[in-house]
Amino acid sequence: MAVKIRMRRMGSKKRPFYRLVVADSRAPRDGRFIEEVGYYNPLSTPKEIKIEEERVMEWLHNGAQPSDTVRSLLSNAGIMKKFHESKLAK
Repeated sequence: MAVKIRMRRMGSKKRPFYRLVVADSRAPRDGRFIEEVGYYNPLSTPKEIKIEEERVMEWLHNGAQPSDTVRSLLSNAGIMKKFHESKLAK
């Protein structure tokens, strides 16, 4: 089973709000997921993002692949750098 960390769209029409979820890559975008690991609100000023770093790191170590957008959010939060440093330390 290929696992992805991706965004699930919530909110009403023209008012998007996203939850960062871990899901099977074959599941629909807003369908079944395994675990919620954070959220992202692009409409607030400044943009609001909350990520459960420990859970994301655990999923990355278990082989979950982040989508391009989630990878960008994780990089901005410094989580991808910590992940790569921990892989090199082993």
